[in-house]
Amino acid sequence: MVLKGIIKLPISVSKEKSIEIYKQLAKTNLVIGKMDAHINRSLVNDSLLSLLSFNESVQSTRIEGTQVTFHDFMENKNKKEMDWQNKEVSNYHEALMYGVDQIQNHHMPISTRLLRRIHSILMEDARGTSSASGEFRKIQNFIGPNNKIEDAVYIPIPPNEINSYMENLEFFINGENHYSFDIDKKDSEEYFPYDASPLLKMAIAHAQFESIHPFLDGNGRLGRILLVLVSVKESLVSSPIFFVSEELEKERIRYYNSLNSTRGQKPDWSTWLLFFLQASERMANNIIQKLLSAEQLATTGMDNCETDMQKNIWLATFTNPIATAKEISSFLNIHPATAKRGLDFLVTKNMLDRDDSKKRNQKYYNYDLIRAIQN
Repeated sequence: MVLKGIIKLPISVSKEKSIEIYKQLAKTNLVIGKMDAHINRSLVNDSLLSLLSFNESVQSTRIEGTQVTFHDFMENKNKKEMDWQNKEVSNYHEALMYGVDQIQNHHMPISTRLLRRIHSILMEDARGTSSASGEFRKIQNFIGPNNKIEDAVYIPIPPNEINSYMENLEFFINGENHYSFDIDKKDSEEYFPYDASPLLKMAIAHAQFESIHPFLDGNGRLGRILLVLVSVKESLVSSPIFFVSEELEKERIRYYNSLNSTRGQKPDWSTWLLFFLQASERMANNIIQKLLSAEQLATTGMDNCETDMQKNIWLATFTNPIATAKEISSFLNIHPATAKRGLDFLVTKNMLDRDDSKKRNQKYYNYDLIRAIQN
């Protein structure tokens, strides 16, 4: 029997399952705290924030079927003309950073208006129904293996109910009470209200948005951006560096199946919450390893440099792991010849690789850093 629609927030699980969820929540929060401490001590934290945000953009779009790797995108991100796959990653990154800026620097709430604007950025010149970018769907859609609704695994709420469900979600995300939260509660159930802990709020908001499926296209990508936005709003970590899509992409089918368990009139939220918390724990440990590897690489490289300029150029490659001398000169505001001399020195020390197949506009590659981010 196909699942249809969803129940409005708040959600509940059995008391027994809630104990399991809270135990996992404590474990995950502990690892995220360690990750945050590493970020604050890191020599290259700003550079890694940039690279991890690019990696998030790659991994999230790979869930949707693109084949672009982190290396591919870093190679192509400055090109004026891109194929649709790189364009989709570029749009994702622009939309992600726009949303983070609006919340972090302009103190905007996570509103329907903001999500519509982010969706417009996400869909610009990309695949899908870009003509409806920023607009809620006006027709019934469905999720399934093909374009036949009779084969659907899930049929979302009808278009005329989207605004009501999005209002319910918006109040939940922003931690404000709403009349729709007033429900008859059962003593045997544990409820997660609008002031739930940040990780639980992230998980619930993501799943609910995906199930509302308010747009014709781009719901999955926007739903994963929403995870980051909630983490920023809730100050989960001191920098917007906690990106989960890499772990979700590794277990894509489990991810989709867990989301599907939250749907219908008898949802099982515990499966999704446990999956998300466990994936978040793995991702936090993964980010710690990326940070440690990059930090070690930066420190060792600095020891090999002979001048302050060489050190600056070396650290510049942690923001620009694939770059030309012109790009490094622009980044550091130095003469291109100075940048080239520094980069060539790093090549002699086996810290960078240079594309010797070209005589002009040669690219320099910090492969060790790329490997650290991709691992």
